[in-house]
Amino acid sequence: MFCYQCQEATKNDGCVIRGICGKDERLAALQDYLLYALKGLSAVGMRAPAGVNDPATDLFVAQALFATLTNVNFDPERIFALTQEAFARRDTLRPRVHEARHAAGLSCPTPLHESGRYPAEGDLDAYAARGAEVAPAAHPHPDADIQSLRELLTYGIKGLAAYCDHAYVLDHGSPELLTFIQEGLAATLDDTLGVSELVALSLRCGALGVGAMALLDAANTGRFGHPEPTQVSLGVRAGAPGILVSGHDLLDLYEVLQQTVGTGVLVYTHGELLPAHAYPAFKAFPHLAGNYGGAWWEQQRDFAAFNGPILVTTNCIQTPRESYSERLYTTGMVGFAGVAHIGERAPGGQKDFSALIAQAQASQPPLELETGSVLVGFARKAVLDNAEAVLAAVQSGALKRFVVMAGCDGRHKEREYFTEVAQALPQDAIILTAGCAKYRYNKLNLGTLGGLPRVLDAGQCNDSYSLVAVAQALAAAVGAAHINDLPISYDLGWYEQKAVLVLLSLLHLGVKGIRLGPTLPAFLSPNVTALLVQAFDLKPIGTAEADVAAMMVGA
Repeated sequence: MFCYQCQEATKNDGCVIRGICGKDERLAALQDYLLYALKGLSAVGMRAPAGVNDPATDLFVAQALFATLTNVNFDPERIFALTQEAFARRDTLRPRVHEARHAAGLSCPTPLHESGRYPAEGDLDAYAARGAEVAPAAHPHPDADIQSLRELLTYGIKGLAAYCDHAYVLDHGSPELLTFIQEGLAATLDDTLGVSELVALSLRCGALGVGAMALLDAANTGRFGHPEPTQVSLGVRAGAPGILVSGHDLLDLYEVLQQTVGTGVLVYTHGELLPAHAYPAFKAFPHLAGNYGGAWWEQQRDFAAFNGPILVTTNCIQTPRESYSERLYTTGMVGFAGVAHIGERAPGGQKDFSALIAQAQASQPPLELETGSVLVGFARKAVLDNAEAVLAAVQSGALKRFVVMAGCDGRHKEREYFTEVAQALPQDAIILTAGCAKYRYNKLNLGTLGGLPRVLDAGQCNDSYSLVAVAQALAAAVGAAHINDLPISYDLGWYEQKAVLVLLSLLHLGVKGIRLGPTLPAFLSPNVTALLVQAFDLKPIGTAEADVAAMMVGA
């Protein structure tokens, strides 16, 4: 195998024996074959004349692509089934496209890529063997920069697919986004596209990423209300069993809460679901007891201590330990071989979480890991509701710098850098954050500035749009021509492909001087890295002391 799509790629080069995430060679090959099938389906779809489309297939491409993100689906049987479905949809669509083109008098100027014609027969083992044969690493482009940009585009599209899935779950869709996912996948097969075309497509992916995050923001706030500043308990309520919900899916959490009313079961959030406590709709449930544990990479410790059942939604699952594997459930695109899976909701209905409730009622209460509370809920509306105080602090000189420390957390010891930066920032700086990167500093006592906490937590990585909206609003309020003219610096942690999309979105907006760490992506060739440095002043992180000193003077 060879995989370098996440930040933890071995030696910042690539995982070649077993993924740091836990996937083995067989699963990696199956995921590569699914990606190959989706590219073939997309290549067929991009030949379709106007009016020849299938919305269900368009959404399927996004959902199946989501399954290939880091730490989402480790179930070979489900990856195999998704690949079979991709080929079946391709083979249903291809004659329709051919007939429609023929009826319209359209010819095909170039032969269809082999992925659009490849035979679909075979069992799981055959698919794994073919996946190893057709993987991008098995046939890299002879130009390393073209290969690098194809990978950058692919990973940005994977992030876009994840955000689309989140929004569609809440009945917020965009055909434009789904069409681009297929356009971008097909573009990675096109040998006529050079560096400039692939850079343009990557930035367009970033532009659509801003749109996808805005769409998801509208979906979340429309369904659950605008987040409000909220103190969230980090302890446990004695004597009562619980269900722990991890991942990102707010609707799954909401339905668990609805179905546990009056059962005597408490519900706790974990990881990226911490921000759910700030939404008004969730405050209606007194048995939403608090947040349990830390970031996704600490889940093996947290899940073992919880004692009750755990539901993993969307992404960020790790190899389960025996101590809790029989209490672990997945749902949505998440999967792990041997772990119970909760099926999709029927139209107009809910998912059935009765198995978790019954298991929780027979479980011991969770062990307490910590006490105290943490403040969340500073999404765009909450910050902009305090805009006068923020602007007054800026204009008086009391607030000298915003530092955006958003993105992902991870296992690397080097990520202690982000804790050190938060501690080293002077008292006249405020941190804007979103994503699980905040777990490196959100429990520190960093004080307040102008009546606001010095860590303004906008929510999940899915809520990065709030940080963009806040920056744009502040720029308009102070008459700045561009957000780069604000006293704002970007010091981002990345881990997986959603973060790649966020980076492309910021680059599309023209943000310059972004620091990215703990390492720059391994899939960036030296020339592509140099291009990003020249065009956008992209920087690797350094030491906390040096970076804080530079950021405070706008460097």
